[in-house]
Amino acid sequence: MKKLLELAELGFTVISLLLYSGGPLTVILSGGASEGEEGEEASEGGDSSLILIFFLVNYIITSVLLALRWKKAIFVLKKNNWITALVALAVISVFWSYIPNKTISRGIAIVGTTLFGLYLASRYSMKEQLQLFGLMYWLAVVLSFVFIGALPKYGIMSGLHEGKWRGIYNHKNTLGKIISPGIIIFLLLAIGSTKKRWLFWLGFLLSLILLLRSTSTGSLLNTVMLLVAYLCYRVFRWRDDWLIPGLISVVTIGGSLYLFLSTNSELLLTALGKDTTLTGRGDMWPYIFEMIWKNPLLGYGYGAFWSGPGTPSFHIWQVTGWKPPNSHNGFLDIWLHLGLLGLCLFLFEFIVITLPKALNWVRLSRTSEGLWPILYITYMLLANLSESTLMIQNDLFWVFYVAIAFSVQMLPEYSRKAII
Repeated sequence: MKKLLELAELGFTVISLLLYSGGPLTVILSGGASEGEEGEEASEGGDSSLILIFFLVNYIITSVLLALRWKKAIFVLKKNNWITALVALAVISVFWSYIPNKTISRGIAIVGTTLFGLYLASRYSMKEQLQLFGLMYWLAVVLSFVFIGALPKYGIMSGLHEGKWRGIYNHKNTLGKIISPGIIIFLLLAIGSTKKRWLFWLGFLLSLILLLRSTSTGSLLNTVMLLVAYLCYRVFRWRDDWLIPGLISVVTIGGSLYLFLSTNSELLLTALGKDTTLTGRGDMWPYIFEMIWKNPLLGYGYGAFWSGPGTPSFHIWQVTGWKPPNSHNGFLDIWLHLGLLGLCLFLFEFIVITLPKALNWVRLSRTSEGLWPILYITYMLLANLSESTLMIQNDLFWVFYVAIAFSVQMLPEYSRKAII
């Protein structure tokens, strides 16, 4: 009976992770609608009530599982009070929200999403978390190829991006940004495994194929940067007499690369089919700052800004001539929703609390999962320069970050012997 319950809990966790990733319900309920397709706006997203029911069930089950292990949950929760404070700020922002009803519903959702991240951190070790993420990504990859091969209406885009792969997700760029950290997860699992390593290398290869066929340029660049970062972060595990020269080499190479990219940015963007405004993002950001300065300290309330006509975002839509769903920058969106107070709270939690601990894990742990926190944090930084994946309700990226932010506060099992 105990093994059956453990298996059921494992199944709940993996399916929940897939749900938080956004697949496959969203694209199914949309009827396979694609950007630029006739009638796409009307059918976009479909009926989301079923998805909301699934999330509500997830919140309830997660709360029950946390209550059953309440001592461990409270122990882990106390390790990082800043995450709690940030989520609490999102909830109480209803008192100054531009759209209180929107803030209430999304506030409940961000609490539920954060609780699921806390559940992962309190229930599973970092190694077990990585293995669960690997299972979820295997499921996502297999289902994506099934959708592409057997259900092309859903798995392959039409309209503006005809022929581009999106798998079980609603857009090719969504597939790209979801699969990018999955490639790193498969890499870490392959390197850290002793049995059936080929399965993880196969997952790595299939994920890479999905990324390439999605033609998501930003996600491809982020993945390349993560692979380079993986090699660089291993320097932190070198012996003390090798560490300083290694770090100097990394900084020198990184500085040279940054200088090259900044001086040749226009040429590189043109070669990748992008313009220097990052497909309109650069033109939009001055207007976003204009809106930020109207409510700089507390923002417009969590989830209340980007809500279309009759809301502050409509000004952005009018002046830019298109309908961005967010700022395409995670830090700007936190500023819009929770003001300078929320942004400073997040940056303090990130820079002072979580980042040093993630780097500490690299140094103290000899295992591949010890590299996962800093690699994901690196991905989060890269992705949020041109996309918005910070503190979003019902979103896999916030689940990952919360799980990491709590998990790294506890020391890994490690050998004190430095390696090279």
